[in-house]
Amino acid sequence: MKRAITFLTSLFLPFITMASEANLIIPSGIRDQSILYWGFLITLAGFMFGLFQFLKVKKIGAHKSMLDVAQVIFETSKTYLIQQGKFLVILFVFIGSAVAFYFGWLSDASFGIGGVLMILGWTVIGILGSYSVAWFGIRMNTLANARMAFASLERKPIKLLNIPLNAGMSIGVVLISLELIMMLIILMFVPGEYAGASFIGFAL
Repeated sequence: MKRAITFLTSLFLPFITMASEANLIIPSGIRDQSILYWGFLITLAGFMFGLFQFLKVKKIGAHKSMLDVAQVIFETSKTYLIQQGKFLVILFVFIGSAVAFYFGWLSDASFGIGGVLMILGWTVIGILGSYSVAWFGIRMNTLANARMAFASLERKPIKLLNIPLNAGMSIGVVLISLELIMMLIILMFVPGEYAGASFIGFAL
């Protein structure tokens, strides 16, 4: 059994080694592709659509007591998010150290201090992006829940369908648009030799 595992490992190890995203180099010619610049406009339009859906849901009326309960839930969730943010700062110290050690010393590619700082910078941007979308999602959900509760009293089934659909579209489109904008920035403006590692940092 051990021999079989050793044999299989020896077969697949070269492919596993070659598959590292850190070694991905973006060709300089990709910046000449106009379709990627159109991608900025499309993702920006998606981001604006998500914000429009947010305002659309926020504009729907609800009973003051329901809005008050929703606000209390949001404030409680906000307290939780702030605590999570403090924890993420501590966690980043460990993750950042591991990332810096790997790309600065262990990795085959020589990124140098500037490259390592760029990767860490994209790690921070990725964390802030996810954190801000989580904040936005909680705000959107608490607004939508109060409106849903009030719409159920009005006995309007279409309204009950549209409120969660609009809220879900808002959160989903804002998340995807924000992530795609960041990825397009890496593709278009980060030096090609650092792009793969920047993607890893951003994904972390």
